[in-house]
Amino acid sequence: MERQAGTEIDNAEAFNAVLRARRSVRGFLPQAVPQEVLEQIVALAACAPSNCNTQPWKVYVVSGEVRAQLGRDMSSAMSSGKMSPDVPYDGRYEGVYQARQHDSARQLYSAMNISREDTAGRGAAFMRNFKFFDAPHVAFFFLPEGFGVREAADLGMCAQTFMLALTAHGLASCPQTALSLHAGLVRAAVDAPAGDVLLFGISFGHEDPEVQANTARVGRAGPGENFIFIG
Repeated sequence: MERQAGTEIDNAEAFNAVLRARRSVRGFLPQAVPQEVLEQIVALAACAPSNCNTQPWKVYVVSGEVRAQLGRDMSSAMSSGKMSPDVPYDGRYEGVYQARQHDSARQLYSAMNISREDTAGRGAAFMRNFKFFDAPHVAFFFLPEGFGVREAADLGMCAQTFMLALTAHGLASCPQTALSLHAGLVRAAVDAPAGDVLLFGISFGHEDPEVQANTARVGRAGPGENFIFIG
C-alpha cells in the first residue's frame, strides 16, 4: 500500500507539472518535430473521452510547404477582408468574461511593448496568427458533419489532451480560433469533406524563447469563482 500511495503521489506531481506548464505560445523555432513523435502525440490525443465513444473529431496535422502556402493564402485573404468561417464569431463578451479578455490582451501587448493606441502594432501582432506564429506544424480540428454542440465539447476534450501531450513531450502550442475564420481555405488545403466544420487550429512546435510575446503570463480565476461544491 505504501508503494501504491507513493506511485499515486508521483503520478499526481507529474500531471500537475504538465498541466501548469501548458500555456499559449506565440513564437516558435523552425525546428520540425520528428514524425515518430507526432505519431506518439496523436495516439495520446486519441485517448480523449467522448459521448458514447463516438470520437467526433477529424484532425489534420499540416506541415511543410502545405503549411507555408496555407499561411500565405490566409494572410492574403485576411488582408483583403475575405473570410469564410463555418461558425460565426465576433469575439465579444460581457461582464467578468470581458474583463478577463481585456486583461489577457493587456498582458500580451504589454509583453510585446505595444501600446493600446498603437493600432498598427496590434494589427501586425494579430496577423501573426495566420503565419501560425512561425510554428512548423499546425493541427486543424474539424467537427464531422451531423454533430452539434454536445460533440463539439468532445472535440474540445480531444484538443486539450493533444496540447497536454505536446507539453509532456517538451513542445509548445497555441490554440487559435482565428484560424477558423478561413475554414474554406483550410478545407481546400487538406481536402476535408464539405460538411465538416472547422472549429479552430492549434499551432505547435518548439518555443522560441527570444519572442517577446512568450514572456506574457495571464492569470486564472480562483477555483471558487467557477467551481461550486454541492452537498
